[in-house]
Amino acid sequence: MSRSILPRWLFWAVLALSMHGLAAAQGGIIRGVVYDKEDGEPLIYTNVVLLGTSWGAQTDEQGVYNIANVPPGTYTLWCTQLGYDTVAVSVTVKANSIVNQKIFLSRIGIQLENIDVTATKEEKQEETQISLTKITTRDIERIPAVGGTADLAQYLQVLPGVIFTGDQGGELYIRGGSPIQNKVLLDGMTIYNPFHSIGLFSVFETDIIRSVNVFTGGFSAEYGNRLSAVLDVVTRDGNKKRFAGMAAASPFVGRLVLEGPIKKQDETGAAASFLFTSKISYLDQTSPVLYGYVDSAGLPYRFQDFYGKASFYSAGGSKFSLFAFHFGDQVRYRQVSDYDWEEFGFGFNYNLVPLGSRVLIGGTFSYSDYAIQLTEADDLPRESSIGGFNLINDFTYFIPNGEVKYGFDISGVRTHLKFFNALNLIIEQDDNTTEFAGYALVRYVLREKLVLEPSLRLQYYSSLPVFSPEPRLSLKYNVSDWLRVKWGAGLYSQNLISTKSDQDVVNLFTGYLTSPQGQLLDLNGEIASDNLQRASQLVLGIEADLNDYTNLTLEPYYKLFSRLINLNRNKLFPTDPDYEIEEGKAYGVDVLLRYQQKRYYFWLAYSLGYVRRNNGEQEYPPHYDRRHNANVVAAYNWGREMSWEFALRWNLGSGFPFTLTQGFYEQINFLQGINTDYLTANGLLGIIYDDQLNRGRLPYYHRLDASLKKSFSLGRFTRLEANVSVINVYNRPNVFYFDRVRYQRVDQLPILPSAGLSLNF
Repeated sequence: MSRSILPRWLFWAVLALSMHGLAAAQGGIIRGVVYDKEDGEPLIYTNVVLLGTSWGAQTDEQGVYNIANVPPGTYTLWCTQLGYDTVAVSVTVKANSIVNQKIFLSRIGIQLENIDVTATKEEKQEETQISLTKITTRDIERIPAVGGTADLAQYLQVLPGVIFTGDQGGELYIRGGSPIQNKVLLDGMTIYNPFHSIGLFSVFETDIIRSVNVFTGGFSAEYGNRLSAVLDVVTRDGNKKRFAGMAAASPFVGRLVLEGPIKKQDETGAAASFLFTSKISYLDQTSPVLYGYVDSAGLPYRFQDFYGKASFYSAGGSKFSLFAFHFGDQVRYRQVSDYDWEEFGFGFNYNLVPLGSRVLIGGTFSYSDYAIQLTEADDLPRESSIGGFNLINDFTYFIPNGEVKYGFDISGVRTHLKFFNALNLIIEQDDNTTEFAGYALVRYVLREKLVLEPSLRLQYYSSLPVFSPEPRLSLKYNVSDWLRVKWGAGLYSQNLISTKSDQDVVNLFTGYLTSPQGQLLDLNGEIASDNLQRASQLVLGIEADLNDYTNLTLEPYYKLFSRLINLNRNKLFPTDPDYEIEEGKAYGVDVLLRYQQKRYYFWLAYSLGYVRRNNGEQEYPPHYDRRHNANVVAAYNWGREMSWEFALRWNLGSGFPFTLTQGFYEQINFLQGINTDYLTANGLLGIIYDDQLNRGRLPYYHRLDASLKKSFSLGRFTRLEANVSVINVYNRPNVFYFDRVRYQRVDQLPILPSAGLSLNF
């Protein structure tokens, strides 16, 4: 189907299903919010059904449920969630009416006994879930707590399709896409750098995470301006009933969470609360004493994260939140590089549940700013910054057997770059751009067998200027109660580019800039139709519930990067172009086997992937082209109230590619032309690289991590947890990179034991 026909088809599909919903709107709607009775927190992914009928729904990330097209009558509303008492409520529905019913659930047992409930059969059968992994705090805590601190960065590394390039300065690459091609959101705000330089920690505090949705590909039109993947993090609100918190310390970091009511939640659900978190690393101070065998000068990493949030709930379930954050990172690497970045932002979001309307309204306004600076031995500063605002508004209309969602997205972005290449030629850019987008998607379940989700995004980049229609489609067919097949495809575009090249092996500095406005030549030497980066994706999938506790997912995928824009690394003279166009592709298959049953948890993820880039002169694998990647996670709970937990994580990965060295020479730049005196000039050490990029391969990588945790109940609300962990249990010397100039091998982290304490109150 051509690009010109598919958007038209999607438009008519949205219109037809919307009209069907209007025609069937004679029934009533039951909606509301499900709360935890103890702290007032909305409960996500909770089942709400009408007993004796086929009508029901699950709560979303805000705890809201919506059951549409209910015939008039009196029903029993049944709400159930693992770890909570079941609640039954009588409701009466009238034609064309909306019944607002809040539900409060009381906890039973101990939370550690809960198993993951985000992947129930009902949810799998009613959502396409193309390349989607839903993560909760409990999931993150099952991974061995490296450094005594469970963190999202450690969990993401075990997901199928995700490649992590190193413990020190490493980054995440998702199904062949580079980090600049991943969209990261925190409560709707854009986060430009979510990971610290030591790759064990993210900027997100685990204890305040409500949910994380990771799309490794095939995401819908709701998300835009990224080519590869989406990481959407939603934090919970502060405790609405009492003052509470958490304090934790380990040799790596210290953490603090404080929360409590501004106005205590009453029986109507109205409330206001606050939440504050801080995370400060002192590894640079503790490592010379505890880990002096790694580097006598210590591990040169220091970071600090702060996040604050205030939330206000109405009696009808509507919510308004204010938030702000400040993240920072400092690295003094081997006395040759000073590396710093800082990020801050603020904004608000809201979710409106109108009492007399069938439409739910949500939105976010935010501003964020990120700045980075790198100074090396040449004393030439490399600096970059990116910042701007983002305004999002969306509307959700529920129809029988589905929903229609539409909205708009407006953003303004400012970028600054000052960069010196290998010949000390400066590249500078300061730019401002505004982007406008509108989107619509429909999710429709046809006869409980076929789930359709067509969507369309219309994106306009004003600085280029380019209008980009981006149709996307995903579907799922429920072959049986235990077997499902799915398919997804779409077009994607992006305006942001990075100073990093796919040819770089280790590069701490990531500069940000927008696509250039001048003419660029494509690989055929012809003028490109526009300067927008583009990609298309195709994903297939099979989901199988092997039994009540075991499920298997298999997803082949193909990503075609039809246009990628990079800085011209071969620039020799000031008159040479600053940018060049490349093409690329990534394809492979991801396999995930998952088992969980109270005491036992097992996770096996395997990825077979191929990544290629074409710069017009040759096709080459980028430095993160890891052919095989496997992760095994196992956890076991035992003891009274399941207070003990032992966990293991083992990672095996084939070697990364690198370009071989042929020799060295004295490099003299002839910037003064014929006036350059090459006999007296002091040249730099030049490296003669192999003609074929990344022909070589590093050795295989493998590492075992382990952790042991014990929880002590000190009161109704007070719990102490002690943990010990070991990174790289058998001290495997995994190579990070080879320093060609100093002719030294630089390894990843060796064996690193640690211990930690955390107190929840």
